[in-house]
Amino acid sequence: MVIEIKTPAQIERMREAGRVVADALAAMTEAAVPGATPQDLDEVGAQVLRKAGATSPFLDYHPGWAPTPFPASICASVNDAIVHGIPSSDPLVEGDLVSIDFGALLDGWAGDAATSFVVGGGTDPLIETTAAALAAGIEQARPGNRLGDIAHAVGAVARAAGYGLLADHGGHGIGRTMHEDPHVPNEGRAGRGLKLRAGLVLAIEPMLIAGGGDDYRTDADGWTLRSADGTRAAHVEHTVAITEDGPRILTLP
Repeated sequence: MVIEIKTPAQIERMREAGRVVADALAAMTEAAVPGATPQDLDEVGAQVLRKAGATSPFLDYHPGWAPTPFPASICASVNDAIVHGIPSSDPLVEGDLVSIDFGALLDGWAGDAATSFVVGGGTDPLIETTAAALAAGIEQARPGNRLGDIAHAVGAVARAAGYGLLADHGGHGIGRTMHEDPHVPNEGRAGRGLKLRAGLVLAIEPMLIAGGGDDYRTDADGWTLRSADGTRAAHVEHTVAITEDGPRILTLP
């Protein structure tokens, strides 16, 4: 495992990438009206990247487990899709639960975040709990704490509400590339694991399943992960720098 500690100047550069991500997610959320398609949202995100002079770390990303390179700039996961959804041409309808995961590479540094929302407005307890789990995890991202403190905080919120957690998935380190060490679990034991240091930057990302199960199935596209029980899922994420003054969210507007 190779972990890169970032300097304050490098974190500032990551903040600029994070701002692009935040702007894109806001623009896509606004554009996600009934009748719009996930492919439409993908184009909105791509336009924000072009305007900022940034590129997508998602487009053509090809990890070893995937059968093909990812074909879009966003992951758009609708209803029972949890993560890694390939944007489709199916129109969104009022009440759909949509999770959008988005990244940007700007001047050699990455930002990564995700948001979930209900098409047509309104809210959903699943989304609220997923956001609360993320906030609990971020609160533990402090020097001297352990990676297990983040994992335990996220998992405790999810389990208390009776929701499932996507098995075998979690957050990650981030910096010059989108995925770096360490892996950031969404469930674990407090006080265990890697000791957190100032300068460590993590993408923390709870993925909760409404039905309470942790299992998933993979679509024929080899990318889209869906809840095994068919219930809806939510995914939220921020890129967070650990600093001597506490956690600093880099993917806010």
